[in-house]
Amino acid sequence: MTYGEILEHIYGLRRFGIRPGLGRISALLDTLGNPQHRLRVIHVAGTNGKGSTAAFLASILVAGGYRTGLFTSPHLISFTERLRINGTEISEEAVCSLAGRVLAAAPEGTTFFEIVTAMGLLHFAEEAVDAVILEAGMGGGSDATNAASGILTVMTPVALDHCEWLGETLTAIAREKAGICKPGWPVVMAGQSPEVHEVIRERCRELRSPLRCFGSDFSACWQEGGLVYRGMGRTLDGLNPGIGGRYQAINAATALAAAELLDADGFPLSDAAFRLGIEEARWPGRMELVAGPPRVLLDGAHNHAGACALAESLADVPRRRLIVVAGIMGDKDAGGILSPLLPLSDEVVAVTPAVERGLPAAKLAAFCRGRGVAALDGGTVPSGLALACERAETADLVLVCGSLFTVGEARAALLARRFEPFRG
Repeated sequence: MTYGEILEHIYGLRRFGIRPGLGRISALLDTLGNPQHRLRVIHVAGTNGKGSTAAFLASILVAGGYRTGLFTSPHLISFTERLRINGTEISEEAVCSLAGRVLAAAPEGTTFFEIVTAMGLLHFAEEAVDAVILEAGMGGGSDATNAASGILTVMTPVALDHCEWLGETLTAIAREKAGICKPGWPVVMAGQSPEVHEVIRERCRELRSPLRCFGSDFSACWQEGGLVYRGMGRTLDGLNPGIGGRYQAINAATALAAAELLDADGFPLSDAAFRLGIEEARWPGRMELVAGPPRVLLDGAHNHAGACALAESLADVPRRRLIVVAGIMGDKDAGGILSPLLPLSDEVVAVTPAVERGLPAAKLAAFCRGRGVAALDGGTVPSGLALACERAETADLVLVCGSLFTVGEARAALLARRFEPFRG
């Protein structure tokens, strides 16, 4: 099958929906010869900041000379973004080869994300990488990535999201996320709300897993010369993270703390590798500024906590007016996402992302007008982005936000690249 036919087939597996549990992925990996047993895996779980934290940590390891695999989801533009080695995406030819082998071995009912996870683990094992950073999907204990035994777990900030699957409270969601922690292996935890902090701390006590926490064991703050990191055994100042946004202080610090633990467990890393890794890290679609005019800022914040962090970071982006291109999933809390951003907005162009769950632009525009903000129905993401850019003047800022799906579609339009709209 061609690359396009392969993608159509594996995207079609979404008909099986989200089915938490490790039975199918474990059976599949066993048939494939258990490639995960040949890997040293670092799990990155949480709600917000997973991608950025994983990108920072991967960049540090690469800067230290280690061949590093990075597994993330969803993609922004192309499926190949999901599997990277030393920053290079997997080729379309390799996707076809891997998918054919994995699909042939998969039990009936294996889900899209399970297939992709197995492809990643098989790819990284056959490429003999030194370390693999696995970003969990929406869950933790029952997430397909948990079929691999990790040597380190990184917990990014946990927030309310995917409540229909993970639970209606922060405590319930934190319990599911914490299920990815492994007995005896260390856990690095970013700043959390008190209830989440206690859930993860208790889980680590049960597993006898050493826990290192932001704020008490390591920290970071912005000073005039850049970011200052104070860790368990290192202090680094004047850092200039390659991923923008003031909220990246916590993500960068969490990655640096994880790197400190890896340094003590078979991955020696110099201060130069720490510094270079932070400064050369890139993560598209997160506070990504595309030069204009007009300037376009892409940020994939898709829940209230992420939108609050985005709103805070906007204080550092000079502008005359802010025109927001917003596209949100129909099953998300539009009010929670937009409430921190609407007071900063001069105008909203609502768009409908090219996925089944996309909230209709007309409905989103009406919602914004009901909150007292001028809003237009921009139609599709490309047409809405074009409309916003037409209405913007040189000193204005166009912000694209509300969903990673929206940001990916807009980024493809800005870069004149083919957009692969199906996700999972």
